Amino acid sequence: MAMPPGGGARQGILSLTIKDKSALYAAYMPFIKNGGLFIPTNKSYQLGDEVFMLLTLMDEPEKIPVAGKIIWITPKGAQGARAAGIGVQFSDQDGGAAQKKIETYLAGGLTADRPTHTM
Repeated sequence: MAMPPGGGARQGILSLTIKDKSALYAAYMPFIKNGGLFIPTNKSYQLGDEVFMLLTLMDEPEKIPVAGKIIWITPKGAQGARAAGIGVQFSDQDGGAAQKKIETYLAGGLTADRPTHTM
């Protein structure tokens, strides 16, 4: 994945492992185009930063590579004791593979009325 000219320093690859459905539900952002995930982190990022994630879901042996960009930042010490982290919107480069896989795991759960990290 090429960085655009003048792009800031690469933050490297984020690794995220989600082992259970309730954690996946809390992190997933179905309301944004292509889907996205909340990633707890104390590193500082800027809105619009491009990031690359290796996502491990449940007990799957292989990681899912996902490119995306930061559209949401919850700073350290945010009100309501929310976890610090970033919301990453999936790029459409992978044709929605990560989004489809997550939504398959969450089938039936996305309409539930439970709070998430982002809403």
